[in-house]
Amino acid sequence: MNSAQNEMAYTTLGRTGLRVSVAGLGCGGFSRLGQSQGASETQSIDVVRAALDLGINFLDTAENYGTEQIVGKAITPSIRDDIVISTKTGIVKDGTLKTPTQVVDNLHESLKRLNQERVEIFHLHAVRPEHVDYAINELAPALEQERRAGRVAHLGITETAPNDFEHVTLGKAVDSGLFDVVMVAFHLMHQNARHSLLPDCSRTGVGTLLMFAVRLIFSQPERLQDTLKTLVANGELPESMLQESNPMGFICKDGGPLALMDAAYRYARHEPGVDVTLLGTGNIEHLRTNVQSILAAPLPADVTKQVAAIFGHLIGVGLDAPKAK
Repeated sequence: MNSAQNEMAYTTLGRTGLRVSVAGLGCGGFSRLGQSQGASETQSIDVVRAALDLGINFLDTAENYGTEQIVGKAITPSIRDDIVISTKTGIVKDGTLKTPTQVVDNLHESLKRLNQERVEIFHLHAVRPEHVDYAINELAPALEQERRAGRVAHLGITETAPNDFEHVTLGKAVDSGLFDVVMVAFHLMHQNARHSLLPDCSRTGVGTLLMFAVRLIFSQPERLQDTLKTLVANGELPESMLQESNPMGFICKDGGPLALMDAAYRYARHEPGVDVTLLGTGNIEHLRTNVQSILAAPLPADVTKQVAAIFGHLIGVGLDAPKAK
């Protein structure tokens, strides 16, 4: 990593003690480092290395993203000690819960794809509320053995946001004391983790990774307008929201989707209790723009207060429907 990292801000990831960039590169999502748009492996590796050059040292991938091998190739031995690698495996296969042995095997397979002997964080991925007790009682103990063997430093767990608006999975996971890191959905119009989860994470020292800071409703004006119409029709927002030519203009005076996306990153990143805000892209210029937003100052206090007052009661807005298994 070059001197550009001096511009990056860093924090400690909860009780892990890991020093991490406040912006993390998400290697999945809609883009998957550009793989979803037909990027070559070399082009995707360039995106990861551009992130490293910007001072990002937190890389989040997963078995089902198909980008572990790319992340592994992007990291050179000379910088490995400066990088925090986070990867994941799902706990359901073909409609059946995986056994502890299968999950441990998945960890070993991820290490091979990453070309690493260890990872800093290994998550149980997109765990549904109805499966979290199994994850706690059966899978976490098996992974604890892998932690003791040195193949993983910390255990993590991620929610499946479209199936768990109330953060039930992560609430139980935090209470169990078995997971050092959680990944939670939070954005301008889905803020309930502020009360239902983040305070408990801060109290217990659980590190937090924030996903979904920017959703399609913030980048596609038509989608935003349709969403607002639905919320007004359902009585969840006042009709005055539809009478404004730019109903979100109070958040960012300049308006426009890029300005709103910038505001969305700034709003989420500065939420108390958030450690790392994840961004995903396959475009290096887009990467730079998003990092600038995450590193920017918080939104003005009066704007933040207004956002909470207008949208703070909303739950699950803008979360995409789950994909078929």
